[in-house]
Amino acid sequence: QVQLVESGGGLVQPGGSLTLSCAVSGSLFSGDLMSWYRQAPGKQRDLVAAITTGGITTSADSVKGRFTISRDNAKNTVYLQMNSLKPEDTAVYYCNFWRIGTEYWGKGTLVTVSS
Repeated sequence: QVQLVESGGGLVQPGGSLTLSCAVSGSLFSGDLMSWYRQAPGKQRDLVAAITTGGITTSADSVKGRFTISRDNAKNTVYLQMNSLKPEDTAVYYCNFWRIGTEYWGKGTLVTVSS
C-alpha cells in the first residue's frame, strides 16, 4: 500500500515563501510521475506541477517562475518550493503518485496566503 504524507503548509503573507514536502512509502520510488495539485474552496482540483523519475518537470502557467517542483529519489520525497505567494494561491495542496495502473493521493496540506 502506497502512502503519501504531505507537510509544510501554513499561513504566509503575500510575497512570502513556503516549501511543501511529500514523503512516499510503500513503493519503489521509480518509474512514476509525482505531482502536486491544489484545490481552492468551491473550485476543482487543478494540477500545479509534476516531475518524472528522471527529473523532467512541467507546471501550470499560473505558477511558472514562482513554484519549483523537485524530488529526492534517495529519500522518496517530492518537494514544491513556492515563492512570491499570492492570495489566489490559497488552497489545499495534494500530492499525487501515478504509475501505469496505479494512482494514490495524499490527504492534503492547507496553504493560506493572507496578510
